[in-house]
Amino acid sequence: MTRIGIIIGSTRPGRNGEQVAKWVFDIASRRDDAEFELVDLADYPLPHLDEAIPASLGQYQQEHTKRWAAKIASFDGFVIVTPEYNHSTSGVLKNAIDYLFAEWNNKAVGFVSYGSAGGARAVEHLRLIAGELKMADVRQQVVLSLMTEFENYSVFKPGDYNLPAVDTLLDEVVAWSKALAPLRATA
Repeated sequence: MTRIGIIIGSTRPGRNGEQVAKWVFDIASRRDDAEFELVDLADYPLPHLDEAIPASLGQYQQEHTKRWAAKIASFDGFVIVTPEYNHSTSGVLKNAIDYLFAEWNNKAVGFVSYGSAGGARAVEHLRLIAGELKMADVRQQVVLSLMTEFENYSVFKPGDYNLPAVDTLLDEVVAWSKALAPLRATA
């Protein structure tokens, strides 16, 4: 069965990402076309990149890198839930992405973002990074404004009008993950 990791892209105290990712996971769990798993960056404490050899060579030395690599390698695709900090994604998410290379290759990725502008600018940055990692980023994204989808900027209360966008995002990520399977098999 196709496996999709839903990555919580923030470790900030009081983060909104956990609520958003659990919402996406709850919606995804009703499906029977893939297995979904929450991946919390807080469970993978990665210091600022401390591997001496470039990730593209896959010669990881640090145990935390090997553990992170094994987790990411176990998936066929991803939904990344990201905040927008200063017109980009979180530093902890970028760091976690940069630790690896081949583990991301030939996998689909979709984005769910949140922020004052819905996190759209963070996603634009992540799309550029995904291309370099040989990932197929799907068109559909879910953009959640702190002004309309959160009470007091901290309690997530999504409107039902977001559900079609989430369903389409998941449809695309699952379909592309399956379509890319032959490329992963030959890598």
